[in-house]
Parts: sequence; C-alpha cells; structure tokens
Amino acid sequence: VVEHYLEDYNLISKTQMDLVMFRFAVEHISRICRVLKQPNGHCLLVGIGGSGRQSLTRLAAFMSDFELFQIEITKNYSATEWRGDLCKMMRRVGELGVSTVFLFGDHQIKDVSFLEDVNMILNTGDIPNLYENEEKLEIIEKMQNLCQKENLQLEFTPLSMYNKFIERVRKHLHVVLAFSPIGDAFRTRLRMFPSLINCCTIDWFEAWPEDALELVANKFLDDVEMSADVRTSTVSICKHFHMSIRAMSQRYFDVMRRVNYVTPTSYLELIKTFKNLLGRKRLEILILKNRYSVGLEKLHFSENQISVMQAELLDLQPKLIETSQETEELITIIEQETIEVEDIKRIVEVDEAMANKAAQEAEAIKIDCEEKLAVAMPAMRAAISALDTLKQNDITIVKSMNEPPPGVKLVMESICIMKGIKPDRKVDSNGKQYDDYWQASKKMLSDMKFLDSLKEYDKDNIPPAIIRKIREKYILNKDFNPAVIKNVSSACEGLCKWVKAIDVYDSVVKVVAPKKEKLKEAEKILGEQMGKLAIKQAELKSVTDKLQTLTDHLVQKQTEKQNLEDCIELTKVKIDRANKLISGLGGEKDRWTKNVEQFNATYDNIIGDVLLSSGVVAYLGPFILDYRQECIQEWFHLCQNQGISVSEAYSLSATLGDPVKIRDWQIAGLPADNYSVDNAIIVTCSNRWPLMIDPQGQASKWIKNLEKSNKLEVIRFTTPNFVRSLENCIQFGNPCLLENIGEELDPILEPILMKQIFKQ
Repeated sequence: VVEHYLEDYNLISKTQMDLVMFRFAVEHISRICRVLKQPNGHCLLVGIGGSGRQSLTRLAAFMSDFELFQIEITKNYSATEWRGDLCKMMRRVGELGVSTVFLFGDHQIKDVSFLEDVNMILNTGDIPNLYENEEKLEIIEKMQNLCQKENLQLEFTPLSMYNKFIERVRKHLHVVLAFSPIGDAFRTRLRMFPSLINCCTIDWFEAWPEDALELVANKFLDDVEMSADVRTSTVSICKHFHMSIRAMSQRYFDVMRRVNYVTPTSYLELIKTFKNLLGRKRLEILILKNRYSVGLEKLHFSENQISVMQAELLDLQPKLIETSQETEELITIIEQETIEVEDIKRIVEVDEAMANKAAQEAEAIKIDCEEKLAVAMPAMRAAISALDTLKQNDITIVKSMNEPPPGVKLVMESICIMKGIKPDRKVDSNGKQYDDYWQASKKMLSDMKFLDSLKEYDKDNIPPAIIRKIREKYILNKDFNPAVIKNVSSACEGLCKWVKAIDVYDSVVKVVAPKKEKLKEAEKILGEQMGKLAIKQAELKSVTDKLQTLTDHLVQKQTEKQNLEDCIELTKVKIDRANKLISGLGGEKDRWTKNVEQFNATYDNIIGDVLLSSGVVAYLGPFILDYRQECIQEWFHLCQNQGISVSEAYSLSATLGDPVKIRDWQIAGLPADNYSVDNAIIVTCSNRWPLMIDPQGQASKWIKNLEKSNKLEVIRFTTPNFVRSLENCIQFGNPCLLENIGEELDPILEPILMKQIFKQ
C-alpha cells in the first residue's frame, strides 16, 4: 500500500523520493499517519540527520491527504518573515479548514523565538499578537459567515468567534518536529519548552536494523551487472561495512573522544558510490580492452587480406596486357585516320578561300550600287513627297490659265515630253513653225489620275531620246529651277522638282544597272562555290567525328590502363605494408591476446576492489590512519571469505587514483604521504560535499592552489554578503571554499548541503 502511495507522490511532486519500504520505515509512516489522524495530533520525531524523518513525514502527509507546509529560509529571514509565514498558514487552516502538516526541523531554528511560537501553537493553537486588528476583524467576520452556513447556535460575539477559529486551527493543524538528539541543544530546548514533550507523540528514529540494510542494498544493486552469488555476497558485505563502522565509531569515541555518526545516509552513500565507481572503472577497462581487441582485429584482417590481394594481383595482370594491346591498335588506326582528315581539310581550306574571295567581290559591288542609289533615292523620295503635297485644286488652277506664264509653260512642256505626249504644230507671227504643248498640257491635266501616273512613272526604263531632250532643253535652262518656278506657280514647283529628280535618278541608274548585272553574276558564282564547299565540309565533319570517337575510345582505354597500373601498384604496396605489420607486430599478438584475457578477468574481478574503495570513501574519512588500516584489513579478509576477488596488494590510490592527477595535486601543495593522497581521493570521489578537518591548513592551501585557475571563491560566515557569493558560484559553476565553520551551520545552507535539486 505504501509503495503504491509513493508512486503516486512521485508522479505529482517536483522532488521525487527514491525510498525503499522496508518494515522499519513502514512502521514509522503508520505511526506518523495515526498521529495525524487525531485532532490536535502532533509528532516529535527524534533521530540523527539522514534517518528519513522528513521524507517519511512528507509521504505520511500525502497518504493522509493533508497539505504540507515548510518555511523557506532565505538570507534575510527573520522573526518578521517567520510571523508572516505562520499567520498565512494558520489563517488558511482556521478559515478554510484545510488539514495541514507543519514540518519544522531543528536546522531551521534561526532564532529562539521560533521555538517559543511553536511551543504556543502546540499548547494553545494560538500565538499572542500574531494578527493585526484588521486581520482579526476579517477572521471574526469569516467565522460568523461559517456559523451561519452551518446553522450553529452560538453567540456571535468577537470572543466566541475567535475561539471558534482557534478550535478549528487545533483541529486541522498538525505540527511535526524533526529534532536531532545530538549535543546539548536538544536537552536545553526540551527543558525550556515543555510543550515539545507534553503535546507531542515522540517517535525515535533509531539505527536501521539489518533486514532494512539488506533490503535497501538489494533494491539499489538490482540493476548492476553481476552474478546472483556475487550480488548476495556484495549485499552482505555492504551490511557488514555499516555494522562494523558503528562498532568502530563507539571504540573511536572511547579512545580518542571523537564522535562519528553513522547514519542511513552514509549507507546510501556507500551503495551509490559503489555503483558510480564500478560503472566508471568498468568503462575504463572496456576502453583499454577495445584498443587491444581492435589491434588484434587489424592483425587478423591483415593476414587474411594478403592472400586476397595476391589473388587480385594475378587477376589484374592479364587485364592490363589486354588493355595495352587494344590501346596500341587504336593508336595505329588513329594515325591513319588523321592523315586522311588532314588531306580533306586542305582541300576544304582552298575551296573556302575561293568562296570567301567571291563573297568579298560580290559584297564590294553591292556596296557600290547601294552608295550610288543612296544619292538618287533621297531626291526621288523628295519629288514624290512634293507630288503628295499637290491637290487637285492646284492642278485645276494651272489648267484654267488661258495665257500661262513662261515658267508654267516650260514645266508643262517637260512633263509632256517625259510622258511622250505629242505637241500641236503652230505658226508664229514671223511665219515660223513651233511646237505648242499648252493644249496638250491642259488635256493631260484634265486626267483625274494625272498625279498617280507621275508617282507610278517607270523611272527605270526611260527612252534615251526623251531623257536626252530633257537634259538639253530643260535641265540646263536656268529658268527651269523650282525656286524660280515657285514665284509663278506652287503646283508647277512640285512638278519641276519631280522632273529634276527623275533626271538625277536616271543618270545614277545608267551607271548602277551594269553593276547590278555584274552583282547577279557574282552571286551566282558564289552560290555554286558555297554548294561545293558545303559538300566538302560535310565530308570533313564525318571524318572528324569518326576520328573524335576513336580518340575518346583511346582516352578511355588509356584511363583503364592507368587505373589498372595504379591498382596493381597499390595492391603491391598494401601487401608490402601488411607483411611489415605482421612481421613487426608478430610478437605483440600474443601479448595483446593475453592483455584482452586479463582485462576480461579484471572486468569481473574489479567488484572487490571497487567495493572496498566505496567503503573507504563513504565511511573512513573521519578516522585516523591506524583505524583505517585496521578496518581495511578486516574488510579485505571478509571479501576473500565471501568469494569476492580482491587485488592482493589493494590500495585506494591504485584503484581510484590517477598518477598524473596525484602528481598535479602534490604540485598544488598536497602532502606526498599515502594518508593525504587517500584523503584527496575521498574528497574528489565522494558524492557528498567534503568537510575537511584541517588543523594545519594543508587542505586549505591545496584547494586554493588547485582551483585557482577556476576562479575559486573563498568565503566565511563572517564575510558580508557571503550568501550572494555562494549564489554566484552556483549560477556560474565556480568552485567555492567555505572556511572556518563552527559547530553550527547557517540554516540557509541546508538545501545546498542536502543537494535538494529539482527540475522545473
């Protein structure tokens, strides 16, 4: 039942508890639960630190479905904060009726007034002057509302209501005190505050019985890799370690007057240290064993590979000969093909040169024609655009003239001649005959398509007689000028421009026409040559492609040949290396095999050495050298008798020490004797914080030198803001040395010393 409750508790709690529910623990839980079930039931749990008082109280409160309240000590925690915490807790209990367990440990007593208040709670359920007047009024009001809800027949006076509140507090609040019986403080506190005894059920947490030790060891060692017999013996030895240290501590006190407390925490520390160290040592052994195993594998692999590589070498030789022959044949074919390609290439180059020359000639003629036409064409375009500006109205004006000016007559005559229109033969006053073009002109101008006929005039085929007549009679005439004609008729100005443009165009065309014929001829010859050239180029491409294919094939064969040669060379080198490796490490093979067997044996036998070392780390720190040696001797013989193998010359430094680290420690100021080295190993291998009793200041000097480079913070209780320094060390992971501590520690250190870490 209790284990079931523990599982539930761990599911909902931030700080999980890893407890073993042996009979001893179950009895204490049932006692605490019984007391909590009684109204006004309070407990005084007496036992040394680490005996499970607080853990069992938490579980008992959870099982009883009560809330658990604990104060949190901070650096500024004083009587004011204490009173504030009590006020909140008691109001919650009294007003809401929440069943609450108030767990209070002697490590939390920062001031004697704390105990005085606890004494009052136990005795009367109230603390004088705890509540302010406003708070008291609120309490009375809430009690009145409660009584009305429950229909209680009470006088609703402030006193009766406050007494009702106190009654509820006494009913629902349960105080559990966890005190240690060590020293005079416990005796003094009981004398000063008798309610601690009178109002509490006392439960003594004594040393764990043997069956408890056995159960705990069995649970925690259950997941360690070892045989069933070895596990049974290990559990028995762990139990004996704990019992023997109890006896030796009593003897140590009788002789040396030094007290050493053996708590269940020490026992759990022994088991935890054993698990951690065993895992670490086994890992070290596995790493070393693996190194030799890998070496042996490589040797074995090399031996097997030699025969494989020699067979490979035999297979590769014929392939190399075959590839070499193919390569030589290809080179011969390529040489012949190359000669053929060169011949065709030369022919193509000659044809290409001729074609290029013909193309250049044709281009030159073409450019010449275009240049000549470039002169005539703008004039021709200007004349056409001049015709475009003329409208039929302009023509009508010219046509309607009866006696046209000479300029108009002159232009119209030239147009008639250009169009091949015959003149009228007339006789002048002197009896001479002359050509009169005016009637013909008027008739011509009457044609609606007159302007279109000029635009579409066949300017490329003008009869030579017409153009000759135009040049002789009109072009050379200074009156036949568009600028002069413009003064007479704007319509005739455009016609004059057109005649002049036709003249320019004709003179150019007469020159360009033969050249155009020549250009046609040149382009025809060029076309024939380009046709021949294309055939030759196709031939050349075909041969070149064939040659390229052969060349690519040759490159491929040469690469294959090179790869084969490289492969053969590499195989020879590998065989040579393997032979050297085997001949060089032949002697090592036997030694490595023995080492692997030895490590296999050590892996199983390390249990005894680690078990002894864990006992030393967990228990023997407080003892002087003689007691340590006596204890180790007894444990050594016990391991042998129980059948657990231990090294013949066992020593803590041989099992857990690293010679390089020990040398560094000694350079940092650690004394060179074995006792000091063992102490240093206990300090570094323990899971708990080391408390070093250091009358000569040797440990202090050693730690300060060793951790100097890691920003060691040295603090004392007298240092102002020592808590701030400690906080910084925790936050930034720096080492911290707390010097000159006295008999009692500041309660604020409790969660740090107990390593009460939780995930959030």
